[in-house]
Amino acid sequence: VQLQASGGGLVQAGGSLSVSCVASGRTFSSLGMGWFRQSPGKEREFVSAINWSGGGTYYSDSVKGRFTVSRDNSKNTVYLQMNSLKPEDTAVYFCAADERASWRPREERWYNYWGQGTQVTVSS
Repeated sequence: VQLQASGGGLVQAGGSLSVSCVASGRTFSSLGMGWFRQSPGKEREFVSAINWSGGGTYYSDSVKGRFTVSRDNSKNTVYLQMNSLKPEDTAVYFCAADERASWRPREERWYNYWGQGTQVTVSS
């Protein structure tokens, strides 16, 4: 599976940004998809995830109510809509995927495939 993330950029605090990730190489609708982020000097952390059908979504406490994950299986794409952005949301955002039935959406080690990351910078 190849993952290509895009859509990052610079936004002021309180603003919105959407990032997306296109998958190829495997039936997209069989994949659980996740978003993780990493800030300088910090470990990569879970942000959000969505199951194969889109019927199950997961969020970290830090983004719940502000971020929305969605997917379009006809376009092999997963989206992360980020609203009310804060400077602490500044990070490289990675999309990840896994095909296992035992997939645990919040745990990094349960993702076999990773994209290259896209930078999101929120200015104060």
